[in-house]
Amino acid sequence: MEKRRISGLDSITVFGLILTIAFIFYGYKSKLFVSTEALQNFLGRFGIWADIIFILIQAVQVIIPIIPGALGCLAGVIIFGAVKGFLYNYIGICLGSIIAFLLSRRYGLPFVGKITKPALMQKYGSWLNSERFDRWFAIAIFLPVAPDDFLCYLAGITKISARKFVTIILTGKPFAIAAYSMGLNLVFTRLIDTVIPMMK
Repeated sequence: MEKRRISGLDSITVFGLILTIAFIFYGYKSKLFVSTEALQNFLGRFGIWADIIFILIQAVQVIIPIIPGALGCLAGVIIFGAVKGFLYNYIGICLGSIIAFLLSRRYGLPFVGKITKPALMQKYGSWLNSERFDRWFAIAIFLPVAPDDFLCYLAGITKISARKFVTIILTGKPFAIAAYSMGLNLVFTRLIDTVIPMMK
C-alpha cells in the first residue's frame, strides 16, 4: 500500500499544533486564559511586539477555543484601549476565522467532527445541505451570540466560495466584535465603579 505523502501544509499544521498545545499548557499554568491582569502582564514582556502577540492569541483562540471569546475581546479593550483593542480583536479573530475555514476545507468533515463539539454539529449540521447557507451564515456572523468559531469550520465543508466567506467575515465581524468589546467594557467599568467604593 502506497504511503500517504505529507505535504508542506500538513507539516506546517502539525508544527503549529505542537506550538499551540505548548502555549496552551503554559497559559493554563500561568492562568493567562482566566485573568485579564495575567494576560496583560504576559504581553508586557514583549514590548513593541505585544500588539502582534495579542493578535496571534486572538487568532489561536478561534482555531482552538482556549480563551472564551468574550474574555479576549474585553482584554483587548482594557489593555490597548477602545480603538486599538477593537482593531486588534478584529484582525486576530478574522485571521483565525479564515484559518479555521481553510483547515476545514483542506481536511473535511472528519476533521471538523474531531475538533468541534458534537452538540454543535447536531444543532447546525442541517445547514450543510441548505441552499441558503450563505444567508444563514452571514446573519449568524453578524450577531454576537452565534457560535462563530464552529460556523467557520462548518463553512469550510460547504459549497460557499472562499471569496464569499472572507467577504462575510470581514464585513460581518465588526458588529459582533464591537458589541463584545464595548459592551463588556461598559459592564466591566460599571462593576469596578460599584465594587471598589463598597470595599473602602
